[in-house]
Amino acid sequence: MVKNLFISVISQKEENRGSVEFQVFSFTNKIRRLTSHLELHRKDYLSQRGLRKILGKRQRLLSYLAKKNRVRYKELIGQLGIRETKIR
Repeated sequence: MVKNLFISVISQKEENRGSVEFQVFSFTNKIRRLTSHLELHRKDYLSQRGLRKILGKRQRLLSYLAKKNRVRYKELIGQLGIRETKIR
């Protein structure tokens, strides 16, 4: 339920598509879609490569957000239901 509320709040703010939160949200949707695709098509190596690239982009955005604003980062990963990144 919290995820659906977050999705509706993000999608209503169309002027905010460049924000880190919207980009992470968009990448998370793509990751979930590609993951379900790869469950059916295990040998689709190009999709696997695309998934790895998107995961890397989302990882970089999340680490940027964690450095700049830890509170927004914690809210975002809580609302999207993703694990916290390992900080080196």
